[in-house]
Amino acid sequence: MKTNDPEILFAQACKGDRVSLARMISLIERGTDEGDEIAKLTFTASSHSYTVGITGAPGAGKSTLTSALVEVIRKNGQDVAVIAIDPSSPFSGGAILGDRVRMQDHALDSGVYIRSMATRGHLGGLAVAVPEASRALGAVGFGNVIIETVGVGQVEVEIAEEADTTVVVVNPGWGDAVQANKAGLMEIADVFVINKADRPGVRETRRDLEMMLDMTALKGHRPSIIETVAHEKKGITQTYAAIAEHRSFATSSGLAASRRAARLEKELSRILQAIIAKHVAQSLATERFSKVRSDMTRGLIDPRSAARIIVENQ
Repeated sequence: MKTNDPEILFAQACKGDRVSLARMISLIERGTDEGDEIAKLTFTASSHSYTVGITGAPGAGKSTLTSALVEVIRKNGQDVAVIAIDPSSPFSGGAILGDRVRMQDHALDSGVYIRSMATRGHLGGLAVAVPEASRALGAVGFGNVIIETVGVGQVEVEIAEEADTTVVVVNPGWGDAVQANKAGLMEIADVFVINKADRPGVRETRRDLEMMLDMTALKGHRPSIIETVAHEKKGITQTYAAIAEHRSFATSSGLAASRRAARLEKELSRILQAIIAKHVAQSLATERFSKVRSDMTRGLIDPRSAARIIVENQ
């Protein structure tokens, strides 16, 4: 029997019921009242799964790399969940790319859970939905969560910042290393992966990354640079080892704990901003402030003064 009762869904998901888990995340993503309750339950119960963010330019091979990493994690006897951020459908608003289309090899593995999330969103958008979904996955028993983003825009950088370890994927040549720097990824990268390393330009790309790292103010940890050919599963164990090495450093140095505290502060700020923005939009639509809006459009009052009147009369 279908239910949206948060406590029932959570209890069933903890027992391995994938349908209940999927419904939980859908409610979180939509920003429903039930989703709010699920977020509360999973925040309290979260086992603090380790989160790895994978980002980079479209076509860099992120999905292939993620699939290969999942295989290595499973061989190490650990469960893993993947949140794949997809572009939204212009028709339905849903994720265009299906979970099993992306990573068919793992579709029947009970130790793997794959969830696509569309780049539309609820209150606060993906920047709020992703950490809540990640906590839900940790709370039901997934010790590893991989967040794979669709590109390197500001939203993707924000989502990658939700990870304990961030992997930035570039390709040889074409100035990808320079583009990574322009996109602000040098500041968030904990591991660099030069994927498609069977192509020309690997040495130059590594040199560019090393030079930019030399000019970057590093905080106790220099990101590893790993060369991979993900579709041939070459360099994947080395990538996994680099992630594990960073995890060890982050845990022992206190970096992981400080990052998580900072992420919660940012999450709170985003939720507050979203609530305020929603409240403002609702206020502007009421008759109560129609005269203020009219006076502004007629040039009798400037927008700043109009805004102050609305805020002061809430």
